[in-house]
Amino acid sequence: MAIRHGEFERIRSVLERADADEPLTAREILRVLEEHGEDFDSAHRVATVLGRREETGDIEVIRDQPYRYRVVSGNN
Repeated sequence: MAIRHGEFERIRSVLERADADEPLTAREILRVLEEHGEDFDSAHRVATVLGRREETGDIEVIRDQPYRYRVVSGNN
């Protein structure tokens, strides 16, 4: 499944508005998105979008169990 245009930007925007300072799991991020009226298919979809942005330096993936994700400030 291809990444839909703007998914990362939607996630990043909501996390910034929610003032999420600490790394969150995909499931926690999904919950924050839902609380802000954003519709994503699943936590797996969130993890896929964020995992692909790690390559560009926009996301830090903390490979604990479960994985946690942090938006890297200053990369736009």
